[in-house]
Amino acid sequence: MDIRFRIRRYNPEDEAKARPYWQEYELKEVQPTDRVLELLHRIKWEQDGTLTFRRSCSAGICGSDAMRINGVNRLACKLLIRDVGSSVQVEPILGLPVLKDLVVDMEPFFAHYRRVMPYLVNEEAVPEDGRERLQTPAARSVYDDSTNCILCAACTTACPSFWANGEYYGPAAIVQAHRFLFDDRDRAEEERLAVLGEGDGVWRCRTVFNCTSACPRNIEVTRAIGEVKMAIRKGSPEGVIRPFSHEKH
Repeated sequence: MDIRFRIRRYNPEDEAKARPYWQEYELKEVQPTDRVLELLHRIKWEQDGTLTFRRSCSAGICGSDAMRINGVNRLACKLLIRDVGSSVQVEPILGLPVLKDLVVDMEPFFAHYRRVMPYLVNEEAVPEDGRERLQTPAARSVYDDSTNCILCAACTTACPSFWANGEYYGPAAIVQAHRFLFDDRDRAEEERLAVLGEGDGVWRCRTVFNCTSACPRNIEVTRAIGEVKMAIRKGSPEGVIRPFSHEKH
């Protein structure tokens, strides 16, 4: 296959390129099973060494290569060329400041992540036998889906509410909060619910479902946000009725 790439470029250090512009590249002898990330490497290594993008594990685990490909947030390392066709348009994810080409400033995203207390809080004495705090498989299953988040920001930067107001914590932060809020070993539910109930918390979600369709890990993001909303209404995550099955269909 011959593939044409159209890439959104931006370089604030070059006065001639300090405004966003589109640049096109052609690649020949591309296999349908080649990944978009591999082709971006070919462009950078064979045609234009100034092209800048993030990548690390190349296995869909680190989440660093999230970008907007043909109008949809995807991980470049997971997307096969046969699934996008012979014309590929690549641009940075939306809603975050662009530093250069496809690289965005992730600090606002991680500031929201830190705001929701994404860690286990339990100051109770550990069991006398020194073992870890045990948890039943049933208790774990309540938040199992939320543990799959890799903080790629694909869901948050696909959210119209986040585009409209960057102060909104966003789906990824709420999913991370869900993971600990519904963990029966955690003891910070009151503080976490207070943070999530603030003006920039879950109530800015308009249930558009963009976040769920954008998630490369197939997390039911909108469902998790809905469960957090119900927990705030009840004043506790305990006894929240789950409208959807946690099993993948």
